[in-house]
Amino acid sequence: MLIRKPPDIRSYEITSETNYVNRRQFLRTSALAGGSLLAGSALSAIVPDSPMAELPGVIAGGYSTTEAPNSVEDIVTYNNYYEFGTGKSDPVNNSQDFKPRPWTIEVAGHADITGTFDIEDFIKPHILEERIYRMRCVEAWSMVIPWVGIPLVDVIKRFKPTSAAKFVRFETLHDPARMPGQRRGSLQWPYREGLTIAEATNPLPLLVVGLYGHALPNQNGAPIRLVVPWKYGFKGIKGIVKMSFESRQPVSSWQMAASHEYGFYANVNPNVAHPRWSQARERRIGAGFFAEKQATLMFNGYGEQVAHLYAGLDLRRNF
Repeated sequence: MLIRKPPDIRSYEITSETNYVNRRQFLRTSALAGGSLLAGSALSAIVPDSPMAELPGVIAGGYSTTEAPNSVEDIVTYNNYYEFGTGKSDPVNNSQDFKPRPWTIEVAGHADITGTFDIEDFIKPHILEERIYRMRCVEAWSMVIPWVGIPLVDVIKRFKPTSAAKFVRFETLHDPARMPGQRRGSLQWPYREGLTIAEATNPLPLLVVGLYGHALPNQNGAPIRLVVPWKYGFKGIKGIVKMSFESRQPVSSWQMAASHEYGFYANVNPNVAHPRWSQARERRIGAGFFAEKQATLMFNGYGEQVAHLYAGLDLRRNF
């Protein structure tokens, strides 16, 4: 059974002590609350006397997988975050001087409530939930990650979109001085993503502010990012500074870069190959060099919750 109802325990109570309570390892790779970072490289700096940035008031949310989460080390050192470079280790190596505070989020478009909000005020009305989600990258690798965040549907209800709002568009910070990957032309900056309003108001998407019960590290999208577990990972925009309610379908950054390879929907679909590789199987990060690839599940295993969103839609044409 892939999905379970909310338990009365959080990830650190079901994950091995090695993966969760290794305090020195976590301090080498994570940011402190309020945006202050550990000194030096996230892979080598050790600050034994500094407290971990544990997030208060986190409850166990629903829809978690029963699969064991990846280790902290896997999650914070193997990333795609082109704003800090295109290599898997670039985000952890190049984001350590990034300060995710102060931070504001603009809400715009077809909604009754709009404006620019300090991130603390943006998050404060909501209860933080931990949800252990599968994450499937379009590059055919996967992880299981215990995210902490707020359901996107609750945020959308708060801002009261009008009937003209058919899509939700997201935009990341554009600051080449602080994000060295943006000095290169790998993508058109700032990074942009979007969902249909039906997708965005499904119970699954999270606006994530932490993982493993602690503040989100820079390399994973601090201070706030999107997680949509039935879609390929590139839909999970990081470092969000703007959310707007649109009447027309937005064009995402990867559509701009290669529309024949990366579509708007980007649903995990083992039956539709990427033009350059199969999507039928995936490599689980942390499983070991000789581990066999595992079969990829339709909608990444979340079909019960989301398949109805695409009734009648040709998922080969609308990839």
